[in-house]
Amino acid sequence: MIINRKQWLFSYLALATLLLIFANPTRAQDQGIKYTFGVIPQFEAQKLRSIWQPIINYLKEESGYDLVIKGFPTIPDFENELFQGAFDFAYTNPYQITLINRSIGYYPIIKDVGRTLHGILVVKIDSGITEVSQLNGKTIAFPSPNALGASLLLRQELHDIFQLNFFPRYVKTHDSIYLNVLLNEVSEGGGVQKTLDRQAPSFRAALKVIHKTKDVASHPITAHPRVPDEVVNAIKAALLKLGASTEGMRLLSKIPMKQVGLAKMSDYLPLQAMGLERFYAR
Repeated sequence: MIINRKQWLFSYLALATLLLIFANPTRAQDQGIKYTFGVIPQFEAQKLRSIWQPIINYLKEESGYDLVIKGFPTIPDFENELFQGAFDFAYTNPYQITLINRSIGYYPIIKDVGRTLHGILVVKIDSGITEVSQLNGKTIAFPSPNALGASLLLRQELHDIFQLNFFPRYVKTHDSIYLNVLLNEVSEGGGVQKTLDRQAPSFRAALKVIHKTKDVASHPITAHPRVPDEVVNAIKAALLKLGASTEGMRLLSKIPMKQVGLAKMSDYLPLQAMGLERFYAR
C-alpha cells in the first residue's frame, strides 16, 4: 500500500499526540476527569468558598488536575457525603479521619504542622463566670454533635473530668457559637482557637476563654484510596509548594493553616483511646 506524504504526516501527528497524552498524566484535566474536594464547614458557606476557592484554583493550575470544591451548610450534611466516600479529597477534622480510615481507607496527606487542635469554652467577659463548675445545669452551645475540638473533646472532658450535667444546643457553625454567646442566647459555647481568632476584634474583645481541652493533631487534608498515586502526589506537592511561598501562606492562613507539612495516620491514632464514640452521633 502506498502512503502519500499527507497521510504520513497525519499519522505521525496523531501518534505524537497520543504519546504526549500518555506520557503526561496531568492531561487528565483535558480528558474531563474531575476530582472532588470536600471541605468541613467551619464557616458559613460564602465565607468558606471565599477561603477555599483560590486554594483550589492554585492546586488545579499547579498540578494540572481538575478539582471541584464541595461545600456544605452544616457538619452533618458534610459527614453524610464523607462517610459514603463521596469525595476524592477532603479537609476533615482529626476524629473523622480515624473513622473513615477504618471504614473506607481514606488517609491523611497534609496537615498544619505549626499548631495542634484543642477545644475552648467561651463566655462573655462580663458574665461573671470564671470556673467550669459554674456551668452545671446550664445550656452550652456547640456547632454540632461531631465537631471535634468545639464539641466532642469538650463534652468528653466536661463529662469525664468535671462530671457536669449540662444541656447541649447545636447551632450548626462555629461562627454561630460566638454569636449565640454574645447575644445572650446561651451563657457559654464551645469553639476552637483558630475560629475564635477569625472573629471580628470587637467580638473577640467581648469573649473570654475559661477552659481549654487537651491538644490533638490538627485537621488533615485526606485522599480516597481510589485516587491514583500520581494524582495524590501531585496535589501533595502543590500544597507543599503553596505553603512555601509568602502568597501561599497568606491564602492558607485563612483556613487557617499556619505551617504546611506531611501527615500520617499514626498522628491521629491517640484519638481512638479517648472514648469519643460515646458522644459521636451517627
